Amino acid sequence: MAEDKILEVKELKKHFRVGRNKTVKAVDGVSFDIYRGETFGLVGESGSGKSTTGRTIIRLYEATGGEVKFDNEDVHGKKSKEELLKFNRKMQMIFQDPSSSLNPRMTVMDIIAEGLDVHKLVKDEKERKERVEELLEVVGLNKEHASRFPHEFSGGQRQRIGIARALAVEPDLIIADEPISALDVSIQAQVVNLLKKLQKDRGLTYLFIAHDLSMVKYISDRIGVMYLGNLVELADSDELYNNPLHPYTKSLLTAIPLPDPEYERNRERVAYDPSVHDTSEEPKFREVSPRHWVLCTTKEFEQYKIELESK
Repeated sequence: MAEDKILEVKELKKHFRVGRNKTVKAVDGVSFDIYRGETFGLVGESGSGKSTTGRTIIRLYEATGGEVKFDNEDVHGKKSKEELLKFNRKMQMIFQDPSSSLNPRMTVMDIIAEGLDVHKLVKDEKERKERVEELLEVVGLNKEHASRFPHEFSGGQRQRIGIARALAVEPDLIIADEPISALDVSIQAQVVNLLKKLQKDRGLTYLFIAHDLSMVKYISDRIGVMYLGNLVELADSDELYNNPLHPYTKSLLTAIPLPDPEYERNRERVAYDPSVHDTSEEPKFREVSPRHWVLCTTKEFEQYKIELESK
């Protein structure tokens, strides 16, 4: 896995003009790689830029700067219609709110088959129907559901329809943009377990975007933490959870509830205070230990190394 990069993101920027004179730097120089077959988690609070990062990677937004390479091909370069179609087939997205991402006027059959039609992946109506019914069963629904409309389903079922739609064109990479945040807690684990099973069965690669660090840890091989448009820490899932270094990551971890009443009674949320950082130089993304990167100054880098060694 470590040798086969499917996605390379280098110094990605997405800035939005707000009014005449203001620019919001939603994503401001983010870099990371995703390896084939892994799940890369991207976590942060609302406004951190994580969803904008995902949407810019898949070209729902045009990048302000930087570079995105998918299978060694530039994503944001000028592309022909044929090149865009090929790219759109290989990279798909699952959206946060299944209610708004599914066309209420279309049947489930037509929603899931839309990609099959656009990419001309079926030869006739019979094959189209068979493929959709097969996909419904793959995501845990019944083939009889094909003739229904989105409003006839629960939130969890609608998200399964969204997953089936993404799977229809047999993508290599799926960007899951907060795919469980609009669902009941009891349904969230079911959807995440489905995603894990599909990954194992189909060799999928995921960029999994969420604000819930505990769920991201459960599904991800590696995790990147975003704060105000910047990636502040990146490490293997267990390493990030057990040895967080950046104060913002530590703050996120203290917010995770545990099924322990005694712990919960005494749990204190550590608020992130940006003023704790050294301001003597511009921070850089540095590898503090193998595969563990932190946005820090030289002074903070030395402090983080000592912190890790003392554990």
